[in-house]
Amino acid sequence: MTRLRDLAKLIRSKNAGPFELTFDIIFADKDTYNQVKKTGVLNKRLFADLYQTPIEHVMFFEYDPANAFKITIPRPAISGSLEDTDVYGGQQFGPIADLEIPI
Repeated sequence: MTRLRDLAKLIRSKNAGPFELTFDIIFADKDTYNQVKKTGVLNKRLFADLYQTPIEHVMFFEYDPANAFKITIPRPAISGSLEDTDVYGGQQFGPIADLEIPI
């Protein structure tokens, strides 16, 4: 098993407006991307469970031309609100960086 952070060239999260977070997971080469994609570990259910959001609110895209996954979820708190702990959404990728990928 290998951690996602050791396979991906870039893992990031950021705001997609004040109400949503977006995650980008990009791989340096097509072979690594395809190996990760083939495992099925990265999926809508994973993000729904990790970020405690209904699965129907998770947008999950595999973008083959860029060797990338893009995921968008609702923010748990509106950006900048009193309940918000990460105004820019830049720290939300943490739980996925250590995911074990069976490669």
